[in-house]
Amino acid sequence: MNDTIAAISTALGVGAISIIRVSGPDSINIVNKITKFKKLLTYKTHTINYDYIVDENNNIVDEVLISIMKKPKTFTKENIVEINCHGGIATTNKILELVLTNGARLALKGEFSKRAFLNGRIDLVEAEGIMDLINAKTDKSLKLAINQVSGKVSKLITDLRQKIIEILANIEVNIDYPEYEDIEEVTNELLSKNIKIIKSELQNILDKSKNGKILKDGINVALIGKPNVGKSSLLNALLEQSKAIVTDIAGTTRDFVEGSINLDGIILNFIDTAGIRKTDDVVEKIGVEKSLDLINNSDLVLFLLNNNEKITNEDKELLEKIKKYPYIIVINKIDLDEKLEINDNNIVKISALNNLGIDKLKDKIKEIFNLEQIETEDLTYLSNARCISLLKQALNSTLDVEEAIKQNMPVDIIEIDLKNIWEILGSIIGVNYDTELIDQLFSQFCLGK
Repeated sequence: MNDTIAAISTALGVGAISIIRVSGPDSINIVNKITKFKKLLTYKTHTINYDYIVDENNNIVDEVLISIMKKPKTFTKENIVEINCHGGIATTNKILELVLTNGARLALKGEFSKRAFLNGRIDLVEAEGIMDLINAKTDKSLKLAINQVSGKVSKLITDLRQKIIEILANIEVNIDYPEYEDIEEVTNELLSKNIKIIKSELQNILDKSKNGKILKDGINVALIGKPNVGKSSLLNALLEQSKAIVTDIAGTTRDFVEGSINLDGIILNFIDTAGIRKTDDVVEKIGVEKSLDLINNSDLVLFLLNNNEKITNEDKELLEKIKKYPYIIVINKIDLDEKLEINDNNIVKISALNNLGIDKLKDKIKEIFNLEQIETEDLTYLSNARCISLLKQALNSTLDVEEAIKQNMPVDIIEIDLKNIWEILGSIIGVNYDTELIDQLFSQFCLGK
């Protein structure tokens, strides 16, 4: 990281302002070369300065404001210069070209944030929060991301690691200095009490993190049922627009039709699938197979049945399949004569065509995922698959510690499993990390972030 990097940090296009960000040891000197007044080296840190950008022939390219931020109190903990220019594509690209020509290198995706992490400015949870902040679609997902960026979420992990390191330090003192009487002796009984506390806190963070994933990614909802039960009509009613084709012809939907709505700050991602039935139509058959696969990858299944038709054996088979997942049986066409007989606690009756019962369906979804509770809780969660997976590993390791204590294993053996938990938690915030993982993570960021 001894070189200087540069990139456009704003969306490329026509706009009022564009920002070219430059970070590295030579950033101020490089930008100074392409200014008219050549005074950047004399300016104080964290100031905004009026100037012009000029080309190699000293022709004015643009009138600009230049922010000077000197290390270490910057995002990357390096010298940073930000050129605020007019937002034309040609102007922005020309200024970036001049910066690169005079010694900077084009930044890789996420390289500014990667430098901030490697220089200790942010941890991995905070870095991931930056990307979540950029991609936030609702007020709740925005607040969740802000809590990650601010370090509130990281504190949950660092506090837990501190408790474990204190136990480990106590064990080490007991082993190395048995004559030191001022330190409490760590026995299996004491370890048992401590591991229960650690396990409980891990479980609590993990439970809340499931809510965090819902806030960040939304709830994936699959509309499942045989042809002509009104899946496409229901999708249109939920989206309040005619997105899916609706006809009386069975098998009209051959592939997925998707759409999203904001339900009290939670994104619901609906997928209208091909009607599930036995068919000889090759294209429709592929759609049916994909619909069945989709059930496994959904957070919720809406199983549609017709109010005016008796339940079939195919319906019963499909119902047994979906009962392994969160599901709602949606009985459609309640405006027609009732012929359907079915008993279940998760039933909502609607008429998709007449827009009846749609609000009841939304309320049922809120009930299943306890969305009212998410609304009132402090949104301090981990929210991505990497962190949640590591939390599960740490929680499983507490079971190893409990089993070792039950078997009355020596404390120094149990210490190994405790260290494993401590290291796994360190991987969440990036204290321990794999270089390949870091490269992959930051490559998903924007070019100028």
